[in-house]
Amino acid sequence: MKVLGVIPARFGSTRFPGKALASLEGKTVIERVYENAKKARLLEKVIIATDDKRIFSKAKSFGAEVLMTSGKHNSGTERVAEVARKVSSDVVVNIQGDEPFLKSSMIDSLVKEFDAKNVLMATLATKIKDLADLDNPNIVKIVFDKDNYALYFSRSRIPHLRDKRQGTRHRYYKHIGIYGYRTRFLLDFVKLPVSGLEKVELLEQLRALENGVRIKVALIKDDTLSIDTPQDLRRAKSFLKRKG
Repeated sequence: MKVLGVIPARFGSTRFPGKALASLEGKTVIERVYENAKKARLLEKVIIATDDKRIFSKAKSFGAEVLMTSGKHNSGTERVAEVARKVSSDVVVNIQGDEPFLKSSMIDSLVKEFDAKNVLMATLATKIKDLADLDNPNIVKIVFDKDNYALYFSRSRIPHLRDKRQGTRHRYYKHIGIYGYRTRFLLDFVKLPVSGLEKVELLEQLRALENGVRIKVALIKDDTLSIDTPQDLRRAKSFLKRKG
Protein backbone atom coordinates (compact mmCIF):
# COMPACT_ATOMS: atom_id res chain seq x y z
CA MET A 1 0.00 0.00 0.00
CA LYS A 2 1.57 3.27 -1.14
CA VAL A 3 0.75 6.06 1.31
CA LEU A 4 1.32 9.70 0.42
CA GLY A 5 1.41 12.46 3.03
CA VAL A 6 0.45 15.95 1.82
CA ILE A 7 0.73 19.13 3.88
CA PRO A 8 -1.45 21.86 2.33
CA ALA A 9 -0.22 25.34 3.24
CA ARG A 10 -1.42 28.77 2.21
CA PHE A 11 -0.29 32.20 3.34
CA GLY A 12 -3.72 33.79 3.60
CA SER A 13 -5.68 33.09 6.77
CA THR A 14 -8.53 35.19 8.16
CA ARG A 15 -7.50 34.83 11.79
CA PHE A 16 -3.72 34.56 11.36
CA PRO A 17 -2.22 35.50 7.99
CA GLY A 18 1.18 33.92 7.35
CA LYS A 19 0.91 31.45 10.21
CA ALA A 20 2.72 28.74 8.23
CA LEU A 21 5.84 30.91 8.30
CA ALA A 22 5.45 32.08 11.90
CA SER A 23 8.52 31.38 14.02
CA LEU A 24 8.13 28.77 16.75
CA GLU A 25 11.29 28.58 18.83
CA GLY A 26 13.71 28.89 15.94
CA LYS A 27 11.73 27.02 13.28
CA THR A 28 8.67 27.92 11.26
CA VAL A 29 5.37 26.21 11.99
CA ILE A 30 5.39 24.48 8.59
CA GLU A 31 8.92 23.17 9.14
CA ARG A 32 7.93 21.56 12.44
CA VAL A 33 4.91 19.94 10.78
CA TYR A 34 7.09 18.59 7.98
CA GLU A 35 9.78 17.23 10.30
CA ASN A 36 7.24 15.31 12.35
CA ALA A 37 5.50 13.94 9.26
CA LYS A 38 8.81 12.70 7.82
CA LYS A 39 9.30 10.56 10.91
CA ALA A 40 6.10 8.60 10.24
CA ARG A 41 7.08 5.03 9.36
CA LEU A 42 4.04 4.37 7.16
CA LEU A 43 4.31 7.37 4.84
CA GLU A 44 6.24 6.62 1.65
CA LYS A 45 6.51 10.29 0.67
CA VAL A 46 5.68 13.69 2.23
CA ILE A 47 4.97 16.73 0.05
CA ILE A 48 4.16 20.32 1.01
CA ALA A 49 1.51 21.76 -1.33
CA THR A 50 1.19 25.54 -1.57
CA ASP A 51 0.16 28.36 -3.88
CA ASP A 52 2.50 30.87 -2.24
CA LYS A 53 6.06 31.54 -3.40
CA ARG A 54 7.17 32.52 0.12
CA ILE A 55 6.10 29.17 1.55
CA PHE A 56 7.54 27.37 -1.48
CA SER A 57 10.95 29.02 -0.99
CA LYS A 58 10.99 28.38 2.74
CA ALA A 59 10.08 24.72 2.25
CA LYS A 60 12.86 24.31 -0.28
CA SER A 61 15.32 25.91 2.15
CA PHE A 62 14.82 23.18 4.77
CA GLY A 63 14.91 20.38 2.21
CA ALA A 64 11.23 19.61 1.82
CA GLU A 65 9.65 18.25 -1.32
CA VAL A 66 7.17 20.93 -2.34
CA LEU A 67 4.73 21.47 -5.21
CA MET A 68 3.15 24.70 -6.38
CA THR A 69 -0.60 24.24 -6.71
CA SER A 70 -3.52 26.28 -8.00
CA GLY A 71 -4.56 29.44 -6.18
CA LYS A 72 -8.23 28.72 -6.92
CA HIS A 73 -8.77 25.94 -4.39
CA ASN A 74 -11.51 26.48 -1.81
CA SER A 75 -9.96 24.16 0.78
CA GLY A 76 -6.83 22.32 1.78
CA THR A 77 -8.54 19.10 0.72
CA GLU A 78 -8.82 20.34 -2.86
CA ARG A 79 -5.12 21.24 -2.76
CA VAL A 80 -4.28 17.74 -1.51
CA ALA A 81 -6.40 16.22 -4.28
CA GLU A 82 -4.43 18.17 -6.91
CA VAL A 83 -1.24 16.56 -5.62
CA ALA A 84 -2.92 13.14 -5.50
CA ARG A 85 -3.70 13.44 -9.22
CA LYS A 86 -0.01 13.98 -9.96
CA VAL A 87 1.66 11.55 -7.53
CA SER A 88 0.77 7.85 -7.51
CA SER A 89 -0.64 6.48 -4.23
CA ASP A 90 -3.25 4.16 -2.76
CA VAL A 91 -3.92 6.26 0.34
CA VAL A 92 -3.46 9.99 0.87
CA VAL A 93 -3.07 11.62 4.29
CA ASN A 94 -4.03 15.29 4.60
CA ILE A 95 -1.71 16.66 7.30
CA GLN A 96 -2.78 20.11 8.45
CA GLY A 97 -0.03 22.70 8.05
CA ASP A 98 -0.90 24.33 11.37
CA GLU A 99 -0.39 21.23 13.57
CA PRO A 100 3.27 21.46 14.71
CA PHE A 101 2.70 19.01 17.58
CA LEU A 102 1.15 16.24 15.50
CA LYS A 103 3.37 13.25 16.27
CA SER A 104 4.54 10.74 13.70
CA SER A 105 2.95 7.99 15.81
CA MET A 106 -0.44 9.69 15.38
CA ILE A 107 -0.03 9.64 11.61
CA ASP A 108 0.90 5.95 11.70
CA SER A 109 -2.17 5.20 13.85
CA LEU A 110 -4.34 6.80 11.19
CA VAL A 111 -2.71 4.93 8.30
CA LYS A 112 -3.18 1.57 10.06
CA GLU A 113 -6.96 2.00 9.77
CA PHE A 114 -6.61 1.40 6.02
CA ASP A 115 -5.53 -2.17 6.63
CA ALA A 116 -9.29 -2.74 6.58
CA LYS A 117 -10.20 -2.77 2.89
CA ASN A 118 -13.65 -1.21 3.44
CA VAL A 119 -12.30 2.00 5.02
CA LEU A 120 -12.52 4.92 2.58
CA MET A 121 -11.82 7.76 5.01
CA ALA A 122 -10.36 7.96 8.52
CA THR A 123 -9.46 10.53 11.14
CA LEU A 124 -8.29 10.85 14.78
CA ALA A 125 -9.89 11.72 18.11
CA THR A 126 -8.78 11.99 21.71
CA LYS A 127 -10.51 12.44 25.06
CA ILE A 128 -11.11 16.04 26.09
CA LYS A 129 -9.22 16.71 29.28
CA ASP A 130 -9.85 20.45 29.71
CA LEU A 131 -13.57 21.09 30.21
CA ALA A 132 -13.09 24.65 28.94
CA ASP A 133 -12.62 23.12 25.48
CA LEU A 134 -16.22 21.90 25.43
CA ASP A 135 -17.58 25.36 24.68
CA ASN A 136 -14.72 26.51 22.46
CA PRO A 137 -16.00 26.49 18.84
CA ASN A 138 -12.44 26.11 17.56
CA ILE A 139 -12.30 22.70 19.28
CA VAL A 140 -14.38 20.32 17.18
CA LYS A 141 -16.23 17.63 19.12
CA ILE A 142 -17.06 14.17 17.81
CA VAL A 143 -19.38 11.29 18.66
CA PHE A 144 -18.95 7.82 17.16
CA ASP A 145 -20.61 4.41 17.19
CA LYS A 146 -19.55 1.17 18.87
CA ASP A 147 -17.29 0.33 15.93
CA ASN A 148 -15.57 3.73 16.06
CA TYR A 149 -17.26 5.18 12.99
CA ALA A 150 -18.15 8.86 13.26
CA LEU A 151 -21.79 9.75 13.85
CA TYR A 152 -21.35 13.53 13.90
CA PHE A 153 -18.86 16.36 14.29
CA SER A 154 -19.78 19.71 15.81
CA ARG A 155 -18.34 22.95 17.09
CA SER A 156 -20.94 22.69 19.85
CA ARG A 157 -20.82 20.41 22.88
CA ILE A 158 -22.04 16.96 21.87
CA PRO A 159 -23.76 14.99 23.17
CA HIS A 160 -26.03 17.23 25.22
CA LEU A 161 -26.36 15.84 28.76
CA ARG A 162 -29.97 16.24 29.76
CA ASP A 163 -29.21 14.70 33.16
CA LYS A 164 -26.37 16.86 34.50
CA ARG A 165 -25.54 14.16 37.07
CA GLN A 166 -23.96 12.21 34.21
CA GLY A 167 -21.44 14.98 33.59
CA THR A 168 -18.64 13.49 35.65
CA ARG A 169 -19.01 10.06 34.03
CA HIS A 170 -19.44 10.90 30.35
CA ARG A 171 -16.38 11.19 28.14
CA TYR A 172 -16.23 13.91 25.52
CA TYR A 173 -13.95 13.57 22.52
CA LYS A 174 -12.01 16.13 20.52
CA HIS A 175 -11.56 15.71 16.81
CA ILE A 176 -7.97 16.03 15.60
CA GLY A 177 -8.08 17.44 12.08
CA ILE A 178 -5.97 14.99 10.11
CA TYR A 179 -7.62 12.87 7.44
CA GLY A 180 -6.73 9.79 5.48
CA TYR A 181 -8.47 8.88 2.21
CA ARG A 182 -8.35 6.11 -0.33
CA THR A 183 -6.99 8.07 -3.24
CA ARG A 184 -9.79 7.08 -5.60
CA PHE A 185 -12.34 8.21 -3.00
CA LEU A 186 -10.61 11.56 -2.40
CA LEU A 187 -10.73 12.41 -6.09
CA ASP A 188 -14.49 11.74 -6.09
CA PHE A 189 -15.07 13.48 -2.76
CA VAL A 190 -13.77 16.88 -3.89
CA LYS A 191 -16.27 16.82 -6.78
CA LEU A 192 -19.25 16.61 -4.41
CA PRO A 193 -21.16 19.85 -3.79
CA VAL A 194 -20.85 21.54 -0.40
CA SER A 195 -23.50 20.00 1.86
CA GLY A 196 -26.07 21.66 4.12
CA LEU A 197 -24.56 20.73 7.48
CA GLU A 198 -21.10 21.55 6.16
CA LYS A 199 -22.31 25.10 5.48
CA VAL A 200 -23.82 25.39 8.97
CA GLU A 201 -20.86 24.05 10.96
CA LEU A 202 -18.11 24.96 8.46
CA LEU A 203 -16.79 21.42 8.80
CA GLU A 204 -15.89 19.74 5.52
CA GLN A 205 -16.03 16.21 6.92
CA LEU A 206 -19.80 16.54 7.30
CA ARG A 207 -20.02 16.44 3.50
CA ALA A 208 -18.83 12.84 3.66
CA LEU A 209 -21.35 11.87 6.35
CA GLU A 210 -24.22 13.56 4.51
CA ASN A 211 -23.34 11.54 1.43
CA GLY A 212 -23.43 8.26 3.33
CA VAL A 213 -19.66 7.79 3.64
CA ARG A 214 -18.48 6.23 6.88
CA ILE A 215 -15.47 7.84 8.58
CA LYS A 216 -13.36 5.52 10.75
CA VAL A 217 -12.07 7.12 13.96
CA ALA A 218 -8.76 6.06 15.49
CA LEU A 219 -8.64 6.92 19.19
CA ILE A 220 -5.31 8.15 20.53
CA LYS A 221 -4.13 9.22 23.98
CA ASP A 222 -2.10 12.29 23.03
CA ASP A 223 -3.49 15.71 22.18
CA THR A 224 -2.28 18.41 19.81
CA LEU A 225 -2.30 22.19 19.67
CA SER A 226 -3.15 23.71 16.30
CA ILE A 227 -2.05 27.23 15.44
CA ASP A 228 -5.23 29.07 14.46
CA THR A 229 -4.56 32.47 16.06
CA PRO A 230 -1.61 34.53 17.37
CA GLN A 231 -2.75 33.51 20.87
CA ASP A 232 -2.31 29.86 19.90
CA LEU A 233 1.25 30.63 18.79
CA ARG A 234 2.04 32.17 22.17
CA ARG A 235 0.65 29.08 23.92
CA ALA A 236 2.73 26.86 21.64
CA LYS A 237 5.90 28.80 22.49
CA SER A 238 5.16 28.47 26.21
CA PHE A 239 4.58 24.74 25.76
CA LEU A 240 7.91 24.24 24.01
CA LYS A 241 9.77 26.18 26.70
CA ARG A 242 8.24 24.04 29.44
CA LYS A 243 9.01 20.90 27.45
CA GLY A 244 12.65 21.61 27.30
